[in-house]
Amino acid sequence: MFKKILAVSAMLFAAASFAAVDVNKGTEAELDGLNGVGPAMSKRILEARKQGEFKDWPDLMQRVKGVKEKKAQKLSAEGLTVNGQAFGGATPAAAKEAKAPKAAKP
Repeated sequence: MFKKILAVSAMLFAAASFAAVDVNKGTEAELDGLNGVGPAMSKRILEARKQGEFKDWPDLMQRVKGVKEKKAQKLSAEGLTVNGQAFGGATPAAAKEAKAPKAAKP
């Protein structure tokens, strides 16, 4: 019986540790609990959030110093979401630059 209780509690703990944290709803402690987010970054996130909720990942990356595409990918893999959405790759501005035709060299 004790082994079953121990096994169930271990499974619940494992499931809770993989739970996603939404950047617009997470507390300072929840944000700090993610790998890649320390006390300084969680404070920057909370300060930027005072101006209003983050609309999407590009909005987060623009308003929070230290969060660029590579960091956003890592944070998303650790369970951070913006409005329930995981990071989806290139920002709209980066996508436009990639699609823009390059000028021919003379």
